Amino acid sequence: MSGFESIVDQKQPIRLLKNILLNRTIPNALLFSGIDGIGKNTTAIAFAMACNCGGKESIFSPDAEATKANNGYSSDDHLSAADPCGHCRSCRKIQSGNHPDIIRVEPSGPFIRIKQIRDICDTLSLKPYEARLRIVIISDAQAMNPQAANALLKVLEEPPDRTVLILTALQPSDLLPTIVSRCQHIRFSPIHREELKTFLVEKHGLDAKDAAIFSAMANGSVAKALSMIRKNSQANWVCLRDWLLNIIGLEQVGSLSLQPIIILLSFAERLSKNKEIIQDSLEIIKTYLRDLIIYKYSPEKIINKDLIRKIQYASQKIAVKSLLSQIEAIQTAQKDIQANTNLRLTLEVMMLRLARVEKFGI
Repeated sequence: MSGFESIVDQKQPIRLLKNILLNRTIPNALLFSGIDGIGKNTTAIAFAMACNCGGKESIFSPDAEATKANNGYSSDDHLSAADPCGHCRSCRKIQSGNHPDIIRVEPSGPFIRIKQIRDICDTLSLKPYEARLRIVIISDAQAMNPQAANALLKVLEEPPDRTVLILTALQPSDLLPTIVSRCQHIRFSPIHREELKTFLVEKHGLDAKDAAIFSAMANGSVAKALSMIRKNSQANWVCLRDWLLNIIGLEQVGSLSLQPIIILLSFAERLSKNKEIIQDSLEIIKTYLRDLIIYKYSPEKIINKDLIRKIQYASQKIAVKSLLSQIEAIQTAQKDIQANTNLRLTLEVMMLRLARVEKFGI
């Protein structure tokens, strides 16, 4: 499977892009925004393939222009004309990452630096080698440092011929407003849980029970679900969950706030040394806390069904407001970790906040 059909549950963005292609209204710059792992980069590659596909009648040919004039391309019946074939020389080179005119830019460490943007500028001063449209994909554009962002802005102000820039970012507010205003913005949504569950069952061979767990914990991110699957079988996930809930005292209502501070800080230190499981661990704790809220309203929808007795008891004892505050503490830690803050300090602050919320409700 290749091209747009490989992208999970992004019907609206794909429809917009296909109409852009078929109506020949391709802008100089596109901005794809949304959480990590929902298909923004995969869609950018599919778009590059569609722009340069040589395996069927080109959407840029005179015949295609006549079809557009006579019939239009708004109906779903015609949108398939924008799909790349996936088999021609151009499609294969783009898929394999070997096309000279499809340029990828990613953060070098925590940042995209000005040298990377200057290198793009040098390339864009030349004509494309073989592509109909040269595509520059800048992933995680929010990682541009100020100098890089200003250099990119100059490119957007004077866009080169036969070139489309595609920026991906978590949210438009992470970029300079002047950059956003020069891009056509397309928003990508988190994958619906049932769509992700079906994808994991049909494409990756998971049984329904495992798929339900991983799709719930992934929070709408295909990449996150696949990462967890690679690292954890369901058995490993249960072991990690039970260890986490026991060691920080979440299994018994009120025990977290009774833990000596030294125990909480020791756990934070221990977890900070296991970088490969930090985000999964925080997601597991957050999922358990969410189950305590969900049980109050829809018990059948909880994820940790094997802990239903403990969840039933704890859910009755803890106010929703307190649970939401604890979830917020974990989400803050997750964001800080993504921003490359001090791991140990971030986890220490999170643990102390979790204990304070349990004790005082704030």
